[in-house]
Amino acid sequence: MKKFIGITMGCPVGIGPEIILKFFTFHSSESPYQPVVLGDVNVLRRTADQIGLQASFEEWTPGSVSESSVIPVYNLSDLSPDELSWGHPTIATGKAMARYIEEGARMALDGELEAIVTCPITKSALKAAGYSYPGHTEMLGNLTKTSDFGMMMAGNKLKTVLVTIHEPLSKVPGLLTRQKIVDTITMTVNSLVRDFGIQKPRVAVAGLNPHGGEDGMFGEEEFEIIGPGVVQCSDLGEIVGPLPPDTVFFKAVNGGYDAVVAMYHDQGLIPFKLIHFKDGVNVTLGLPIVRTSVDHGTAYDIAGKGVADYASLAAAWDLAGVIAFNRMNGKCNER
Repeated sequence: MKKFIGITMGCPVGIGPEIILKFFTFHSSESPYQPVVLGDVNVLRRTADQIGLQASFEEWTPGSVSESSVIPVYNLSDLSPDELSWGHPTIATGKAMARYIEEGARMALDGELEAIVTCPITKSALKAAGYSYPGHTEMLGNLTKTSDFGMMMAGNKLKTVLVTIHEPLSKVPGLLTRQKIVDTITMTVNSLVRDFGIQKPRVAVAGLNPHGGEDGMFGEEEFEIIGPGVVQCSDLGEIVGPLPPDTVFFKAVNGGYDAVVAMYHDQGLIPFKLIHFKDGVNVTLGLPIVRTSVDHGTAYDIAGKGVADYASLAAAWDLAGVIAFNRMNGKCNER
């Protein structure tokens, strides 16, 4: 039987519709999975016309197999393209993009989809539509009734996992606990083994403060919280840290570690996006479903102009297929 991976369209007035069209038009893959768009066929038609891409669409129903020459769309909203303006989200577009996520999560939980790949959303429109989630990751955690989840940014040179995600920098030190360090390291190791097939993962844990605290001169979190968490995880494999944040990513990129656990959002994402700006993938750890995402936002400034790069979506699609296959087959290789 054919298996399916859903691609949620994201914000209808962002670059999601465009990169989806380019993905179906230009990306070649030997994946055993069929991609299906969870979105709005009218928005996709309008986008194709505007950016000059020839595309044929088919309204998809769960389980049906489509020809490779058409784009299968599970039509979940009925927005009027004439009432939409690129780069200007509304309550209606916010509700629509939320429904794509909700339905994608439900279908993945029910086994109708092997994974979901998500295009970018805007948090302000999500809030305007009545949702209180700070982002995709937290929303999917709630939809799947998962309390312990994490964000991994994955590329072929660097993988980094965040202990805290969308939090003000001023709150980060107070949010760090030994248990949170342990939980994040554990999720990282489990994902490297189960999702990426790495039999003996090597994980580096970054410190919070400059120079890893410099023996307490610049902070005590390394001694009081991070270090004890690393020690508690010693039976999981090669777990080292806390290491100075300004050097640990260089070592990982050069093959020293399979992943770096970072303490906060920008600590992990600045080095990651410097290297994987175009082809990075966001992977949600800890969920009972497979979810990958582009590593960029809605890019309202270029929406509808035909210049958006679909490389991150292609990478997210490819990785979703790999993870789904590895989980199904229990694949695990030597490094």
